[in-house]
Amino acid sequence: MIDLKRVFITLVFTVFIVLISTAQEETIRSKDSLKFERGKEYILGDFSILGLQKFGEQTVKVHSGLTKGSKIKLPGDKLTSAIKRLYETDQFSKVDVYLVKLDGETAYLEFDVIELPQLDKLIFSNLSKSKSRTLKEEVKIKSGDMVTDNLMVTTKNFFEEKYRGDGYLQTKVVINTRKGEKPNTVDMLVHIDKGERVKIKNIIFHGNDAIKPKKLRRKMKNTKQKMFGRLWKRSKYVKEDYKEDLQNIIDEYSENGFRDAIIVNKELSWNEDQSLNLDITIDEGKKYFFKSIKFVGNTAYTDDQLRKFLKLEKGDVYNSKVLKERVSGDGSPDSQDIHSLYLNNGYLFASVTPVETRVLNDSIDVEVRIYEDDPATIRRVTVVGNTTTNDHVIYRELRTMPGNLFSKEDIIRSIREISQLGFFDAENIVPDVQPNRIDKTVDIEYSVAEKGSSQIELQGGYGNRSFIGTLGLSFSNFAIKDLFKKEAYKPLPRGDGQTLSLRLQKSKFYSTYSFSFTEPWLNGKKPKSLSLSLYNSRVKGYDYQTGDIKDDQGLNIWGATLGLGQRLRWPDDFFQLSQSISFQRYEMNNYGVLQSLTFDDGVANNVAYNIVLSRNSAGPNPIFPTKGSEFSLAFKATPPFSLLNGKDYTTLTDQEKYKWLEYYKTTFKANWYTPLWKKLVVRTNVEFGILGYYNSDLGYSPFERYIVGGDGMAQYRYDGSETIGLRGYTNGALASQSNPGTIYNKFSLETRYPITLKPSASIYVMGFLEAGNAYDTFEDFNPFYLKRSAGAGLRIFMPAFGLLGIDFAHGFDPVGNSIEKSGWQTHFIIGQQF
Repeated sequence: MIDLKRVFITLVFTVFIVLISTAQEETIRSKDSLKFERGKEYILGDFSILGLQKFGEQTVKVHSGLTKGSKIKLPGDKLTSAIKRLYETDQFSKVDVYLVKLDGETAYLEFDVIELPQLDKLIFSNLSKSKSRTLKEEVKIKSGDMVTDNLMVTTKNFFEEKYRGDGYLQTKVVINTRKGEKPNTVDMLVHIDKGERVKIKNIIFHGNDAIKPKKLRRKMKNTKQKMFGRLWKRSKYVKEDYKEDLQNIIDEYSENGFRDAIIVNKELSWNEDQSLNLDITIDEGKKYFFKSIKFVGNTAYTDDQLRKFLKLEKGDVYNSKVLKERVSGDGSPDSQDIHSLYLNNGYLFASVTPVETRVLNDSIDVEVRIYEDDPATIRRVTVVGNTTTNDHVIYRELRTMPGNLFSKEDIIRSIREISQLGFFDAENIVPDVQPNRIDKTVDIEYSVAEKGSSQIELQGGYGNRSFIGTLGLSFSNFAIKDLFKKEAYKPLPRGDGQTLSLRLQKSKFYSTYSFSFTEPWLNGKKPKSLSLSLYNSRVKGYDYQTGDIKDDQGLNIWGATLGLGQRLRWPDDFFQLSQSISFQRYEMNNYGVLQSLTFDDGVANNVAYNIVLSRNSAGPNPIFPTKGSEFSLAFKATPPFSLLNGKDYTTLTDQEKYKWLEYYKTTFKANWYTPLWKKLVVRTNVEFGILGYYNSDLGYSPFERYIVGGDGMAQYRYDGSETIGLRGYTNGALASQSNPGTIYNKFSLETRYPITLKPSASIYVMGFLEAGNAYDTFEDFNPFYLKRSAGAGLRIFMPAFGLLGIDFAHGFDPVGNSIEKSGWQTHFIIGQQF
């Protein structure tokens, strides 16, 4: 009996041998009818390369792998391999080999090659120059690339997929070549007919009884049907996006208890207007519920403690996504889940896994299996990347210390504290956690990137017939201990985290000098700060009509502030208490500081105690916070001189009344930062301030009041008034210039989105709603009588120059006695944060 299987195998093997032999025979031909013995081993005398235009002959010889004097079979593996190597360079379209001479046992060969042409130009026949330039950058082919069949096909596919990915499903791309201007080059001529964008007319669901079609369509983030008025999301069909959106539908069912839901059919059909219909058929399956949830392996925490994080009970709709997030986290740094609970208390090596143990009818039993392991201790903490800032400045801000238990929460807090220093790029503070399971320890290395932390203000201008020059220097990473070390001046001593500021502004009639210094860690051991500031301002009388200086008029202001600050541990360690004593002396020489004062000659002294309780958890980036909050409650008061000196203030002149100013004032400010979507952040702001008096005979102090309206920047005020910005209105529009308000309130809602947060420049855009007002007295106060505005703005923060910004705001209400609303106002911001 014939074994058909053996016969078939023998036949296939024979055909394979014949094909191999034929292929080898075709690798070499002879010229001039030279006879050679096939399969015999010869010595390669030499070989030449013909047809080269771009490459040198020696270069091609090296690529072939053949060497003169080596043994070679004709035909044979070495020759086949040499031809293959030349083809694999993607530089040749043809490689032929000829035997040109035989000298006994020595063979001489000739390689005849045709080089592939190089690309000279990529030309789009029907697109604009700008669009052509963009596509050339995207396709990433350039002059000099070898034009192979594969290059032509991949280029054609690239352009088709690009346009189809944008909804042009009927895009056709034709690529031809023509001879280029340079030798052995070609131009690629690309013609793209993208056709019309294909829109989705209907998305139709079948079999969806539990979830309404409208809700399912909302879950399809990228695949939308046509809808009038929707501008933020185009209707287009992209295959990969559609596939992702189908998974979103299944996820939605899973989150509603339908863990077995599947899409059994999806159809695509065309309409006469070349739009699409998408028909999606769903098998929802059964709706499931949690029957029991047990914890296994937990010794550090009780079941009741863990259930507070799980927040799932018997009878709840089964939701695998919520179960996973509450067990293992949702991916956010501040996720509140069981695994984070363990990580925050030393259990770096713990694992927490939810497992379905039984499914009965519509009920599911779940076990949360916990392997706690031993707590991990921090062995070593290092910082790399700080080239200017001294190590101790960073280490004192860290919450992860050697010997402490590992804590994910402490790492997150440490990142925030480093970023709040302002010396490093907040977006590039990276902790590298290096666990060691053997001895249950962990090393933590923080990688930082220094950024410019000093600012310079140098400007000059001409106004009011006088040149005005300003020089300001702010060094926020100063090192005073190196002040007398010559080698530390690069250009000034830096690295200890201290702040030193100097500012000088001078014109023909005005000059001001200021100096301030802050040591954030007094003695370098505890987070107690010491600050000192001194300033002097001199103003001369000025005739605005003639531009002449009036030497017999002038104002001289001296000021000094000494402050102490301390971080608190209660109610939590985000709190800080700051106290300061300030002194200002106003020396008036025939010069009116305020229109409300009846005297132009004399002295007014302002001695005050200031205490501020603040809490700041905003961050992690101090320029663009994305979460947390900040608030401050400030109280400032002078001694009650009028209650102590026994004088009758009803009989005193203003010059006597205000020789020693007296008042008390309370100011509250709060900001909340809430992430909405991706990098979109909402900032909510509330402010309130009130000025009070001790003696009704003396009344409100004409100094230290509130001026509301405009960009919030001081406008040559010398009376200590606080300037409150309210965009959409001119500067100080909501308070009388001669008699500013004694009480104010303000509310803001601002959405922010970053364009870039690079160390060189942080840029973000915003839209805002604002409302606020200033009131003459407490009796006039009406918290609902507000001036409203809305607008948009841009902020640019550069380390060397500080904050720059512009706002376009529309004020909806009239000001003062006007009946016309404020309307559109443009505000320029320099060095101030809203």
